[in-house]
Amino acid sequence: MMDSEVSVLLHCAAWSGLLESQVQVELSERFNRRTDPALEREIDKTWTERVSKEPWLFNGSKFRLHSFCLASVTSVSPQHPPNRSHGRKRVEENVCTSDCLHHSAPNGPAENAGQHENGLLLTLRLGLTCYKDYLGTNWSCRVAELRQLGETEFGDPLTLLAQPLGVGGVLCTADGQVVLIRRSQKVAEAGGLLDMPGGHPEPKAVCERLGQTVREEQISVSMMKPKAVVSELFSSVCAEIRDEVNIPLSSLGQPVLMGVALNHTSAGRASAEFYVSCSLTCDEVTKLYWKGGAEANESTDIVFLSREEVMQLNTSSPLWSELCPSAKGAVLLYQKVKPEQRHNNQLNASGDR
Repeated sequence: MMDSEVSVLLHCAAWSGLLESQVQVELSERFNRRTDPALEREIDKTWTERVSKEPWLFNGSKFRLHSFCLASVTSVSPQHPPNRSHGRKRVEENVCTSDCLHHSAPNGPAENAGQHENGLLLTLRLGLTCYKDYLGTNWSCRVAELRQLGETEFGDPLTLLAQPLGVGGVLCTADGQVVLIRRSQKVAEAGGLLDMPGGHPEPKAVCERLGQTVREEQISVSMMKPKAVVSELFSSVCAEIRDEVNIPLSSLGQPVLMGVALNHTSAGRASAEFYVSCSLTCDEVTKLYWKGGAEANESTDIVFLSREEVMQLNTSSPLWSELCPSAKGAVLLYQKVKPEQRHNNQLNASGDR
């Protein structure tokens, strides 16, 4: 299924998704956006103009996805063995790469063995960026020129772009319904379209969790610890569900990372997409939604599709054109990864105890 607005960067289908304990991050300023004096002046000008028209805009710090490393399917943890038919297939058969973000294999057998021993299957290499840089690069009218310049000068078409990492959640109720919300016309992107609950992992939240009081513009990668960043990545999707749909965290299951999708309407911006189970029925979720959560103003309606309907969605489906790019990416990953298998295994394991 092809859609020019979205593509899958990587998927975790061999494991039916990954748990928090199977993901690690590498933090470095080397993974930040490259700067250019002329471009920085242009970014500042764009930001000043936007804030004069929309004074509520806030320049928050964000994580920037630079690259990733996904282990081979032979590194699966014993608790969730791969299908025997996988044999010795390598990682390239388990991911979808693009000309934007790049994948690199483990640095030899030692690193691969270390990942296997520790249960780690995915490494995300993250730097820092901010919302101002995102508006001034990914949404610049010169974005094609910036990509070409990055490719010509540095061999990376995204090196000058902010590329903030988002998160989204395929939220499934106890009675098998997937939750979508209709975005308000007042939000910055994709107003009026259907979306999955989502947002961003926040560097400031990581600093606060580590006991540091800091302003957004002071945040640096040296202030953060990798495990705390992974925790924020996984917990942020549940926090977004709570704030946007008004579901208490106690009703949400452990997030399962399905993969990363790219939104090509914003120059290939990446979003980590999760599967999250909910112990409430769709009727109970509906009542909570209409009571209003912390971010109730970001959407105007709630819509439910059965899991079977989501599995059958494609570009020829009438509803497909109503989905925003991030929702399309989440649907593609859900169809590919089939994360309920992971969820059912968790339930069976807990029932055996």
